[in-house]
Amino acid sequence: MPNLNKLVNKHTISLATSAAMPVIGMLVLSLMAHNLPAADFGNYIFLLITILLADTFRNGFVQTSLIKFYAGASKKRAVNVAGSAWYVGLVQALIFVAADGLIYLFYRSKSIDTETTIQWFGIIYITTLPAAVASYILQAEEKFGRMLILQVVNQGLFLIFILTLIFLHKLSFQTAVYAYFAGSAVTSLLTIFNGWAKIRTIKHRTKETVSQLAHFGKFSVGTSISSYLLRSSDTFIIKLMFNPALLAVYYIPQRLMEVFEIPMRAGVATAMPELSAAVHKNNPEEVAVIMKRYAGMLTVALIPIAIVAFLLGEVVIEILFGKQYRDTEAVNIFRLFMCYVMLMPIDRFFGITLDIINKPHLNMLKVLLMLVVNVAGDFIGIFIFHSLYAVAIASLFTFFAGALFGYYTLKKHLKFTIRDIFSIGYHELKGIVSHLLEKSKTDKVDI
Repeated sequence: MPNLNKLVNKHTISLATSAAMPVIGMLVLSLMAHNLPAADFGNYIFLLITILLADTFRNGFVQTSLIKFYAGASKKRAVNVAGSAWYVGLVQALIFVAADGLIYLFYRSKSIDTETTIQWFGIIYITTLPAAVASYILQAEEKFGRMLILQVVNQGLFLIFILTLIFLHKLSFQTAVYAYFAGSAVTSLLTIFNGWAKIRTIKHRTKETVSQLAHFGKFSVGTSISSYLLRSSDTFIIKLMFNPALLAVYYIPQRLMEVFEIPMRAGVATAMPELSAAVHKNNPEEVAVIMKRYAGMLTVALIPIAIVAFLLGEVVIEILFGKQYRDTEAVNIFRLFMCYVMLMPIDRFFGITLDIINKPHLNMLKVLLMLVVNVAGDFIGIFIFHSLYAVAIASLFTFFAGALFGYYTLKKHLKFTIRDIFSIGYHELKGIVSHLLEKSKTDKVDI
């Protein structure tokens, strides 16, 4: 029972951590949308997307490789990996800052807001490095409580700064940028001074480990960029092939899918250190069990939610986005998305496990295959049916292709079956639910 208690607590904190950023972030965006002129809000979104795209490089290059080689390693090896990851992250950040500096020196824009974006991008990107590395290390150490604190401090400070600017009637694009920088700077300084970032380990880096992290990271970057393009490809194709007004219709069910991303991000964050530790122990059976447990639990948990969402699609969209979208394609597209929700955890964990067992090139190939299937499916479907539904249906083939590729490549290295995933997932989830119910009854008796 103590192990089950630990598992439940870890899942709960990880879920809260994964939910904190999107929830607070959505609140901040809502406040800014209501209090900024459309042009200023658009400029801020452009800066945010630019930073997020750059973060995709950093996460791909540093995060997965750090967790893989850090979790479960000896204390000396962990220090070496942390220092080498710091060096890799710093070099990558300085390259981005140098490129941004050259653009700032030689590019002359007529818009002061564009110049502000170019001027502050590099400053903000280098400022966020300590907090980013700290979050990777905390995840590798399975210190999800501290990760939650880090997320809440970062997003909470930004929210407080924005609310203060609104109260003082000083909110503009430029002051929003200053607030973003201030929140990032304070958070990074906090991680440095309390030791979470482990910045002093940089002196323990070695050429061999730096090379090892960089070699692994180049495939992770390829996977991250391909994933970004996969998420964005439908948007670009719809904008190219249809009336721009239909982009909002398709965006709504896409946005709702982020609800399902929250438990998956929590599951991935919890599972990666466990998988890495099992690999360090050279225990492929344990790796397979961990993969099956998390992929199975998420799949089994999401199926009933997807069924309810399928049945209540009209109600959900009307409540969240208004009556004007109730009778559009958004409802049925949302229902089509619900048809492949059960493939998402399996596909995600096949990819993560390939990374952890040191096959990042296969995970990159998997995502590239999904990108090709999605783009080809979109164009073929639109050409034949001339409908938004064709784009949604193409996504079903996309995830099926990814899951199939992941299954056959992973089967060469681990022993498992799809039936195992559902069976173990069901029993694990049943055990957690039973434990929570028993704990609830015990708490009532104590009261």
